[in-house]
Amino acid sequence: MNHEQIKSRLEEWYHRYNQPDFISADPISIPHSFSQRPDIEISGLFAALLAWGQRKTIINKCRELMQRMDNAPHQFILHHSDEDLKGLLGFCHRTFCDTDLLYFVHWLQWFYQQHDTLEDAFLHGSTQKERLENFHNLFFSLEDAPQRTRKHIATPARGSACKRINMYLRWMVRKDENGVDFGLWQRMKPADLICPIDVHVERQARMLGLLKREQVDWRAAEELTENLRLFDANDPVKYDFSLFGLGVSGGKQSEES
Repeated sequence: MNHEQIKSRLEEWYHRYNQPDFISADPISIPHSFSQRPDIEISGLFAALLAWGQRKTIINKCRELMQRMDNAPHQFILHHSDEDLKGLLGFCHRTFCDTDLLYFVHWLQWFYQQHDTLEDAFLHGSTQKERLENFHNLFFSLEDAPQRTRKHIATPARGSACKRINMYLRWMVRKDENGVDFGLWQRMKPADLICPIDVHVERQARMLGLLKREQVDWRAAEELTENLRLFDANDPVKYDFSLFGLGVSGGKQSEES
């Protein structure tokens, strides 16, 4: 296909999948169950970072986690007692278990005691690569950070494509009339975002000639995003909807994230 044909297909599937009925079966449904910005930020961070495996399981585990936080994550983060923390013990999704969870809660409390929004943690650097590397360093800057927890916050410094963090930033930064993404954060621009790459996105990007790099790493994420900018320089990551939609269409829709 030529440039115009690819753009036409991407636009068609963007409009097809960027719809409110997309929300309920996706992990983004977790932050959509809240109305206050800090609750959306916190629940969204957990939902994005736990987006590993079947989407139904991810959603159920995130709901369980929010229930353990009394369905008020910001208040829980700021004001929990030692007794409240006992209610988090035993939580586990894949390799993310209560040791990791307790550090996340500890770091989030430390951060929200100094800042009104988690956006502040993602603004250090002139490029998206630098911002994600600096977020990782900030997240593990506290003395009691468990070594095992580091694998749950990806960083371009290790070559990671940072799929889950990039997805979280898409949720927080992008905004349009359909209301799937939140657009809560104004200081980072949609043009800055890097496209998340999951198995569906990778497969379709390769079929459309938008991704050539064999290894799915940070450089691959940058390559894909640069090619998507040819179709919309101001909002390239909107085509995450398109590539995901193309990937799960045709035959039985996969539930794997």
